[in-house]
Amino acid sequence: MSLTLLVRSLKCSGWNQARISSYKLCLSKMSTQVESEPLPTIHEIRTRIVKLMGANVSYDPKNIHLAKRDNLLKYLPRSQDELPVRTMQDSFEAAIIPLSQDLDLRDKMVTVQGAVRLGRFMEIMDLFAVYIALKHLKLPNLPADLPTPYVIVTVLVDDVTFTSYKAKPDKDIRISGQTTFVGKTSMEISVWLEQLSDGAWEKITKAVFVMVARNSNNTASALVNKIEPGNEREKHILATGLERTNMRKKESSESLLVHPPSTFEQQMIHKVFLDTIDKSNPLLGRRILPPYHVWMEATRQNSVIHLHPEERNLHNKIFGGFLMRQALELAWLCGYMHSKQKPKLWHINDVSFKQPVEVGSLLRMTSEVVYTEKTFMQVCVNADVYHPPTKTTTETNSFHYTLESLEDVEKVIPRSYHEAMMYIDGKRRYDRAMRLITE
Repeated sequence: MSLTLLVRSLKCSGWNQARISSYKLCLSKMSTQVESEPLPTIHEIRTRIVKLMGANVSYDPKNIHLAKRDNLLKYLPRSQDELPVRTMQDSFEAAIIPLSQDLDLRDKMVTVQGAVRLGRFMEIMDLFAVYIALKHLKLPNLPADLPTPYVIVTVLVDDVTFTSYKAKPDKDIRISGQTTFVGKTSMEISVWLEQLSDGAWEKITKAVFVMVARNSNNTASALVNKIEPGNEREKHILATGLERTNMRKKESSESLLVHPPSTFEQQMIHKVFLDTIDKSNPLLGRRILPPYHVWMEATRQNSVIHLHPEERNLHNKIFGGFLMRQALELAWLCGYMHSKQKPKLWHINDVSFKQPVEVGSLLRMTSEVVYTEKTFMQVCVNADVYHPPTKTTTETNSFHYTLESLEDVEKVIPRSYHEAMMYIDGKRRYDRAMRLITE
């Protein structure tokens, strides 16, 4: 497929000019890399991460805490100006998910319907984003035989939009990514997935990861290399990254935990309330469901997982990609049970990691359909760690998904004020997802 036809296809699929520019840059770099050497597999990428981190891949239950790495602290900068400026090309990497040959990996990726488990994609993309972040970092004074003094932590995954292409479980998938924006201690990493089909690379999804750099003992934040655009296209991509950063700050400042709902949102909730009042005797305050409606609480689905060492990362915490996979699959089941049809995942918004999850924890996940509109469902998943001895919980993660059924779904109705706020938040996220999907 020619570049002109590809760009035209991207526009028809709803990609805006900023995403297309970033994608074209990615393609040009991949072409150069493919010509010079074969792409590494995702297994080889993981091996590189282990080597860069100097980590021990075996688990010792007698020593679950990582050894102190005080000797590496001296190599971390006190100012960003001490670090060399990096470009997007410095961090670019592409790799292959070898589904055509790795049968064990294929078994892990395939669904019972013969599709690919999208939750597995999130695991792999999170791992790959860590590698891109490590590749961006450069310390001139670090001896070649020492591991990196950085610890990379995923704090946010945003704007994961899936195309209509259905990935096949028996064909290789190309994953690529690069650093697209940098703060003082944070890096925004953009990651793409594509699959070769009928001689053309079909895009599957793109995700934006926000990674934070920590010091070698994971006790404080660490400064990262600045990024400088190499051409006009990269300037545009950086500007888009800044826009996303500002948008996150704006949405955080307008959160329902900070400000009350807008006048329009209050009127919307009031109408929902009036629609559920028993008109025969409104003074009793009894609420009833209109036809083809369900109470929000009736859509709730739960899971409890005992977290074993198999799911840990190199820092002996539970791998963020594993948490994303579990949440996505619970959200999909929640949407399936509500709509009675297998839904399609269109968008993931604002996956936030609030607290690290320890090995051995009891992870509880609760999913609910918080907003519906015609065929679409907005599903929220909240995760917390339950402590049986004290009967207390610690909130760790929240996840938000936009799913679509083949037919119109039953509308959800909030019963309490808390659910009303979830309903409003769900509509905000649904509206945002629709803008990104259709723009």
